[in-house]
Amino acid sequence: MNPLESQLDYPFGDMLPESGTVFELAPGILWLRMGLPFALNHINLWLLEDELDQGSGPVRGWTAVDCGIADDATRTAWESIFANRLRGLPILRVIATHCHPDHVGLADWLCRRWSAPLWMTAAEYTFARMMSASLPGVDGTAMFPHFQRHGLSDPAMLEKLQARKNYYASLVPSVPLAYTRMQEGQDVMIGAGGGQRAWRVITGFGHAPEHASLYCAELNLLISGDMVLPRISTNVSVFAIEPEANPVQLYLDSLAKYNALPSDTLVLPSHGKPFYGLHTRITQLNQHHAARLAEVVEACRTPQSAADIVPVMFPRPLDAHQLSFALGEALAHLHKLWFDGILRRTVDTDGIIRFRL
Repeated sequence: MNPLESQLDYPFGDMLPESGTVFELAPGILWLRMGLPFALNHINLWLLEDELDQGSGPVRGWTAVDCGIADDATRTAWESIFANRLRGLPILRVIATHCHPDHVGLADWLCRRWSAPLWMTAAEYTFARMMSASLPGVDGTAMFPHFQRHGLSDPAMLEKLQARKNYYASLVPSVPLAYTRMQEGQDVMIGAGGGQRAWRVITGFGHAPEHASLYCAELNLLISGDMVLPRISTNVSVFAIEPEANPVQLYLDSLAKYNALPSDTLVLPSHGKPFYGLHTRITQLNQHHAARLAEVVEACRTPQSAADIVPVMFPRPLDAHQLSFALGEALAHLHKLWFDGILRRTVDTDGIIRFRL
């Protein structure tokens, strides 16, 4: 365990649910863990026992929070859970915290499988539809001129990125054609047998367009999605469709919302293990970004492109998947300093955008 992790409390120790199984965190709160084919090799999903009126009276079942990617292994794991872990009850509703493939990839399959509605915020649903359809501007090819403007010139890496041009659509082949909108401050009522509880929607920005976390005051549980993770920092990137974005600032501003929650809140993150220590983790994340920003300022004593900053922030070797996130994050930190007036931005004679003190 690294020093930062040792400041957090993991109440379930090293317990991790095997794929296709569940772990009951509390009555009616199930933890699932699905595999991912990346360096970040898993996602946590949640099942909340629920009861909804589907027109002919109340029906008891489950609300699923996030879905996993659309691949055979994840479908097989879900089928095992359907057969063995749900007590014969159906999935009544699917909530996706945001539009990234590991969270919404199988939403359409789940919703069709159970005739269940999808719940998302408006911006997340819109982006999921746009990216799954590979619309110009958000399709994989849009990243090439975007990254080239910011200094990526290595032919081998550009070739590797070329292989990722259909990345999103391959993991999210379809999105439901309709959804139920969630928004900031909304109470989503979830529970069964007269035990419905309010789960307050907390929207967050910087990582995704309108990420939805869910907090239940009665249970003192926060389903944090990707906004607060115990081991890694949440990716904040500048993408081609919003080239003037300031996602680091948006993310730091969003983190401040969670300071209002009790210090003993149990955090259920999308990656890593459930933990106590929300306020400690928020402090760590703020300190992390302050340190990264200081590194970038020091580097920009001479003109730097986003591609130049990648090895400053990420000194380890990166594959194409990691590089796309690293470039976006390097640019995000440059933009924060540019918006703050610490750096200035120029387009040099070679067409590359560079930043300098």
